Amino acid sequence: MTVRHPDSAPPSTHDRPSYPPALGESRLLSDDELRASIDDTLARWDRATDLWLFGYGSLIWNPGLPTAEAIRSRVHGYHRGLYLWSRVNRGTPEQPGLVLALDRGGSCSGIAFRLAAEGAQPHLEALWRREMALGSYRPAWLPCVLADGRRVDALAFVMRRDVPSYTGKLSDDVVRAVFDCACGRYGTTLDYVSRTVDALRNSGMPDRSLEALLARCKREATPAARQPDARGTTGGETIEPAHKTGTGR
Repeated sequence: MTVRHPDSAPPSTHDRPSYPPALGESRLLSDDELRASIDDTLARWDRATDLWLFGYGSLIWNPGLPTAEAIRSRVHGYHRGLYLWSRVNRGTPEQPGLVLALDRGGSCSGIAFRLAAEGAQPHLEALWRREMALGSYRPAWLPCVLADGRRVDALAFVMRRDVPSYTGKLSDDVVRAVFDCACGRYGTTLDYVSRTVDALRNSGMPDRSLEALLARCKREATPAARQPDARGTTGGETIEPAHKTGTGR
């Protein structure tokens, strides 16, 4: 039996020729699985020092948790891209949307958030429900360089390449189709990408590649691309409980 590393991509995920993709059924992680993921990831955190969280997508403009500090930052070895199909927050099972994820190679600018150690645990548990409900990400501690020169290890959520929701390389035609019609619980993929592009530019760290993709693929909104409702402002591929505050990335 071959065991696939979560960051290795099966060939079938690359160069998808059409939209919508055939993704199959998704499975929520159980409470025990979520708890094991949290415990394993936070084992290296001593609970006495503040914790850093790296935001590269909707966390930049809607962190959804209290922070003691927010500062521009960069991680190396990963880059930002629309690599995750969203079947709830920014799309539907029939017309999936796209949301951002960190994939291997290059570097990525973002916002590093410092969470005060005292009282952080419940907010981190909510963050896990937000980001890890379907297990599409791999929580990781990444070396992060802050704008003032400090170097910290920051918690980030990295794309797993061994899950069906990993998009691989998509053509502009597929991205354009998603922008035209994909809309989920918290609005359209187009709105999600536009907000992230604006937030990065307004923070003084524009993502030229994402801006260029948006410029190439954005068209006039179609009737199918509804406006986001007032409740949600993010786009991660999560299935969120009704009691949850905040939104998915």
